[in-house]
Amino acid sequence: MTKLLYVLGIGCYGMAIHLAAIFHGKARAWVQGRQHWRQHLKEAMPSDKRHRIWFHCASLGEFEQGRPVLEQIRKEFPGHFILLSFFSPSGYEAKKNDPLADHVCYLPLDGARSSRQFVEIVSPSLVFFVKYEFWYFYGKFLHERKIPFFCLSAIFRPGQIFFKPWGVFFRKILTRYSHLFVQDQASLELLYKNRIPSVTVSGDTRFDRVMENSRRKADFPLIEQFTSGQLTLVAGSTWPEDEKVLAALMKEVPTLKMIIAPHELGESRLRKLESRFEGKALRYSQLGSSPGQQASVLIIDSIGMLSLLYRYGKYAYLGGGFGSGIHNILEAAVYGKPVFFGPHFNKFREARDLKAMGGGIPVKNAAALLQAFDRLENDPEQYRLLCQKNQKYIEDRKGATEILMNYLRINFVNF
Repeated sequence: MTKLLYVLGIGCYGMAIHLAAIFHGKARAWVQGRQHWRQHLKEAMPSDKRHRIWFHCASLGEFEQGRPVLEQIRKEFPGHFILLSFFSPSGYEAKKNDPLADHVCYLPLDGARSSRQFVEIVSPSLVFFVKYEFWYFYGKFLHERKIPFFCLSAIFRPGQIFFKPWGVFFRKILTRYSHLFVQDQASLELLYKNRIPSVTVSGDTRFDRVMENSRRKADFPLIEQFTSGQLTLVAGSTWPEDEKVLAALMKEVPTLKMIIAPHELGESRLRKLESRFEGKALRYSQLGSSPGQQASVLIIDSIGMLSLLYRYGKYAYLGGGFGSGIHNILEAAVYGKPVFFGPHFNKFREARDLKAMGGGIPVKNAAALLQAFDRLENDPEQYRLLCQKNQKYIEDRKGATEILMNYLRINFVNF
């Protein structure tokens, strides 16, 4: 009965997306990207006997999480064919030409026929699903074909559907993984308790990713010129509610410069953001033709820069905390800067950890942001200690990629 409901649910989801595609661009991209997928996939597969490695990510965030493993496999096995699949258009569109993969595609919906055909066409040697991608039929066919199948950087909680009394069907999905690499001991113990023994605590590969990213040479001369010698706050993945409190802070601290990378980049969205700062904002795309020194706010209207920009600020602000939840706090914390964010952060372990240490600072409104900002500006020693704590937090948790790679080296010596 549960399997039937799962199949019906997947089917209804597909129909809903097709209806939404009439009105919504992202849904339309989701549908169009899956058209003729069998033909495109067959044409992309190599004709020789190379090993085929399949990485699957829900979206861009999961790609960044799994990227350290993907990069290491590409480095150690340059001759292998790598297929990268995405569920979401935001991931596919951003990475469809990524040189780490030999072919990038959308993942078809999880159906008995489509999933079997996808697995048969790809015929992978190893498969990696990143974090929260759990599909019944894909797991079934990979398991039946005895293809090694791994979950990376997963994290589990007792309240998830897998561990409910009626969750037997969903627990079966987990048993089909060859091995699950989880972020923490609590996840391992929960899986053990539910008779899922093929588990290793590896940690979170995002720590490896942000560490590597922070060491990359940043070459943004116009931004360096904009921030040179200035007290600067870098705000990433912001939404309108975040920007209200940032605009209020700017009014109280007129000497402050801000770099703001909004979560969405539509033209109407950018214009509304500009209007909040009453002529003091300039877009990054305009820096080359306009005197940036006259602006107080630089709006990043380009994708792919944010993780490298936090280094330019004395402070960081992470968006999303006045909505459904904050974005990737590690990208900011790795630079050893205090990170402000809105009140909705409790479902993110890293944010809770950093708050407990003091380097992550939740604010419930504009007044709280100003108060926290002033406190650190007036206490340089406290500021220095919080910077050190954030850096140490990241440093102490790196190494998940090497744990996973060692597992592969030991258990797949001919791979």
